[in-house]
Amino acid sequence: MLHGSEKNLELIKKYSEQCITKFHIDPELYTKYEVKRGLRDINGKAVLAGLTDISEIRSYTIVDSEVVPCEGKLFYHGIDIEEIVDGFIKEDRFGFEETSYLLLFGKLPNKEELAVFEELLAEYREELPTSFVRDVIMKAPSKDMMNTLARGVLTLYAYDDAADDTSVENVLNQCLHLIALFPLLSVYGYQAYSHYHDGNSLFIHAPMKEYSTAENILHMLRPDSSFTPLEAKILDLALVLHAEHGGGNNSTFTTHVVSSSGTDTYSVVAASLGSLKGPKHGGANIKVVKMFEDMKTTIKNWEDEDEVKQYLSDLLNKKAFDHAGLIYGMGHAVYSISDPRANVFKKFVETLSKEKGMDQEFGLYSMVERLAPEVIAKERKIYKGVSANVDFYSGFVYNMLGLPTELFTPIFAIARISGWSAHRLEELINAGKIIRPGYKSVAKHKSYTGLDER
Repeated sequence: MLHGSEKNLELIKKYSEQCITKFHIDPELYTKYEVKRGLRDINGKAVLAGLTDISEIRSYTIVDSEVVPCEGKLFYHGIDIEEIVDGFIKEDRFGFEETSYLLLFGKLPNKEELAVFEELLAEYREELPTSFVRDVIMKAPSKDMMNTLARGVLTLYAYDDAADDTSVENVLNQCLHLIALFPLLSVYGYQAYSHYHDGNSLFIHAPMKEYSTAENILHMLRPDSSFTPLEAKILDLALVLHAEHGGGNNSTFTTHVVSSSGTDTYSVVAASLGSLKGPKHGGANIKVVKMFEDMKTTIKNWEDEDEVKQYLSDLLNKKAFDHAGLIYGMGHAVYSISDPRANVFKKFVETLSKEKGMDQEFGLYSMVERLAPEVIAKERKIYKGVSANVDFYSGFVYNMLGLPTELFTPIFAIARISGWSAHRLEELINAGKIIRPGYKSVAKHKSYTGLDER
């Protein structure tokens, strides 16, 4: 289905060649008309498109009127993400629910507020109808869980009597339901795929009311529902670090753009999921894992720096792995010296690698993190520093947790729905104009030609 006959496919091939020829735009025209591709200048500085109170990304400081790169910083409502993590780790608590509260309401909850919020999410998790699991999730399971998740979100529209109500109160209620239900839609979608496509046994575990979001993901995913405290805490940490990252990242900007049209919450979130699915955005950690799998089979001695450097050089010169010329997990559109999320993650990744007996793999990751900037600087003309980003370690963590690669990006979405929700509310509350940037036409004018004269 949706492939076409051999004759039609040949026709489509011809049509596509016409598209490539006609739609190609001379790259020099972008320079001529000062168009900032990707809404960024050559140094990576973004075009200012809006204001937000939700989060801040800091990658440079101003010294004597000059831009000076600095260690990366990420703030949620003005609070350093590293302080947030230190806070709940020291108190031996899970942090994602607290972080979601902070993102949505702009303040850290006290004990009573946090308990009420956690209970609300737990109750909303139980509101996914049995018929929804049977009739939607189990029917026509997709091989890509992001499409499954998007379909689930769009179908929830039909279950909502106030689906088109864009009042703040109603949208907040819809967002809280989605925050609660994303783990179920994702994990159940995977279980259906695993059963119908791979022939594995089908497990549908109901969520546990007393469990955190991270605990419930592991509980619902694993046949025996078992997990260690360290596993749950590191998955929780991953959710906290992925929950929000400014208004300009592709999926969150999508949230703002689609919200500005006045459409419903489910359409907005489905659009954001479509953005996050892309390998240049949420799917990047899968590429990191696959790159390291290739690296581990290609490199004979994982502790040989020269051999690792050669492999990295081969990557950049399109001689290794997928021949794309990229070292996945290295570099970021904003950060240069360091990605604070990667720095926080790394401290706990080493601990988990010891528990899982994967010290050697962690050593290889650490070596690549150290050597890659040196190799990139030698092989490429770069305009800012290069460092490991959060995707560099997240895929390794998910591998150690035994999470299937099909769920890597949905885990990102389970975290980021909190940030998207906050940005949707911010867009609606500030009631701005519909977002409509300009595109300059470079087409030459010509006269219409009648059909017989063409």
